[in-house]
Amino acid sequence: MKRPLLFMARTGPWAVPSWPGRQREPDPRRRFRWVVARPGAACAIAIFCFAGLVVAQEPAVNADQHPASFELEIPRVVLTGVPFEVIATPQGESGDPLAGYAGTPRLTGVDQVGSGAHRDDGSVVFSSVQVESSGEFQIAAEDGAARGSAGTRAIPGIWSLAPPVLAILLAILFRQVVLALVAGVWIGSTLLLNFNPLAGFFEVGSRYVIGAITDSDRAHIIVFSMMFGGLAGILSRSGGARGFAQLITSFARTPRRGQVSTMVTALVVFFDDYANVIIRGNLMRPITDGLRISREKLAFLTDTGAASVASTVIVSTWVGYEVGLIDQGLDLIDYPEDGYSVFLRTIPYRFYPIFSFALALAVGFWGRDFGPMRAAEERALRLNQPLRPGSEPATEALDEGPGVERITKGLWMAGVFPVLAVLVTAGVAIWLTGANALAAEGVTSYGVREIVTNSDSYVSLLWASVAGCVTGIVLAVARRILTLGNAISAWIAGLKSMVLAIVILVLAWCIGDVTAELHAAQYLVQVLQNVLNPSLLPTLTFVVAGVMAFATGTSWATMAVLMPLVIPLSHALAQNAGLATAVSDPILMGVVGAVLAGAVFGDHCSPISDTTVLSSMASACDHLDHVKTQLPYALSAAGIAIVLGILPTSFGVSPGIALIVGIAAAILLVRLVGARIEEGSAS
Repeated sequence: MKRPLLFMARTGPWAVPSWPGRQREPDPRRRFRWVVARPGAACAIAIFCFAGLVVAQEPAVNADQHPASFELEIPRVVLTGVPFEVIATPQGESGDPLAGYAGTPRLTGVDQVGSGAHRDDGSVVFSSVQVESSGEFQIAAEDGAARGSAGTRAIPGIWSLAPPVLAILLAILFRQVVLALVAGVWIGSTLLLNFNPLAGFFEVGSRYVIGAITDSDRAHIIVFSMMFGGLAGILSRSGGARGFAQLITSFARTPRRGQVSTMVTALVVFFDDYANVIIRGNLMRPITDGLRISREKLAFLTDTGAASVASTVIVSTWVGYEVGLIDQGLDLIDYPEDGYSVFLRTIPYRFYPIFSFALALAVGFWGRDFGPMRAAEERALRLNQPLRPGSEPATEALDEGPGVERITKGLWMAGVFPVLAVLVTAGVAIWLTGANALAAEGVTSYGVREIVTNSDSYVSLLWASVAGCVTGIVLAVARRILTLGNAISAWIAGLKSMVLAIVILVLAWCIGDVTAELHAAQYLVQVLQNVLNPSLLPTLTFVVAGVMAFATGTSWATMAVLMPLVIPLSHALAQNAGLATAVSDPILMGVVGAVLAGAVFGDHCSPISDTTVLSSMASACDHLDHVKTQLPYALSAAGIAIVLGILPTSFGVSPGIALIVGIAAAILLVRLVGARIEEGSAS
């Protein structure tokens, strides 16, 4: 067997072969003499080796990072004169993106190109691309021999408003919100598909509806909204909501206490506006009749308390809907917070619901009225006529189970404990999900706001709704108020009551998505950026929302149409005006709050609103009498909200100060304008 040839490092730069067994230890003195005596040779060799390494590697680097082609991301439809975004992604010979690409391709086929911004993945984003005429366009990106192209179509900017405008007009003309929203989505889809109405109709379902319900966050919203509806059904059927309210009304022995109790119970039955209206109206009607309070006053107090509370509390059947719309709008501007966090932050900016509640509470406490309500109260007190002679009242009976009448004590437990289960579970879940998220990011020092901001609100509300439903069913069955079958039936009935709301919500998401694809918000920004002061946008939004909700009779459809428009508009107007975050953020909160509050305002005033009709029914009041007597109060609260709430906070006043001043103004209005009715002969 041959001996292996080994190479031994010697004192020289070249290795000398030697056989095993004949190796000698190197002489350190010779090594030292070589390095010291020949430093120039050593340096030359080192430089030569390094240069060879660089030369050998450089062609490979250039070859890897020079693209062979580009892949372009372009909107399906763009608007003439409105900037849009083009993303050019460099690709190698294999088609993979080149993360190290440092060049900037040249865009052709457009009228205006802004500067490109590089992303970490090597793609280049052109955010200020424009075309000035309608028609088909082929846009190309070029860098040397590398090229890529994609086609798009430009339409006039005014057409982007067709979906929401059509939805509003149809809702006003036909009073059919679902039909109006479907038509709005359809016309938008048709515009996106080159004016093909048949393809647009089928894409309403295949693209937009399916896309809306398969999104994870939206699916959570649908489920917990349905679960809260099921909880409302259980509480109504088991008598728990009535028992809960009876705790408050037990001290109603005078007209003042009766009216105050009616408002306070709105805070008790906070979880749903329909349940709020039906339970309180039916519960308080015999009490207020005995206290000589007019049915018009009962309907006003019932209507004002319902949506004002349900739309602003942190857990209700409204929360999922409102959070879903807010979240959709925030996604359009890449806002760092989630929808529920913003929902909580906008509560102090919802001046109309807060001021209208304070106004109604002040009217009841001081017993002072103005407008047509004064005549109604005078009739009830002096003639003992809660109803106007010749009126046509409607009634709505409570849907309670047969076992309710057998419970003479402790009926309140069936209402209190499910609500407590919801609140406690929601709080614990928000804390756990927020703390876990912060821990995963390595954050060790945080407060309540950081926990709420980083929590998973959708999961938390889902857990809370399930806990409330389970608690309600267990209590109703354990106390023999309902059988298990009846309890499940009540829960299912509650789920069914939410079907229309869920349909409207899904279609609202759809019209928001199609409006975003048509760049309607960008068009409004382009039109208004040099005309509208960003600080005036919340006031304008409140007025538009109020008018739309009044005309359509629905606050939910109003929110659905406006939210995806005004959030991007507020963000863009603030950016174009160069406003700092400390200034623009309150304006954004004010805009979101104005949509939610304005929708409630219009809903309160509208004779075709569902809650207005239900208030008349539950209070057994003539519907037109209710609308006529409530309108002056609603308009007064709206005026205070605009002058002392929305406008000041848009220009930097703290919402806390605005709330204090506005509530004081509502009380002062009642004291100065309202008149107390004294017993005596009828005038």
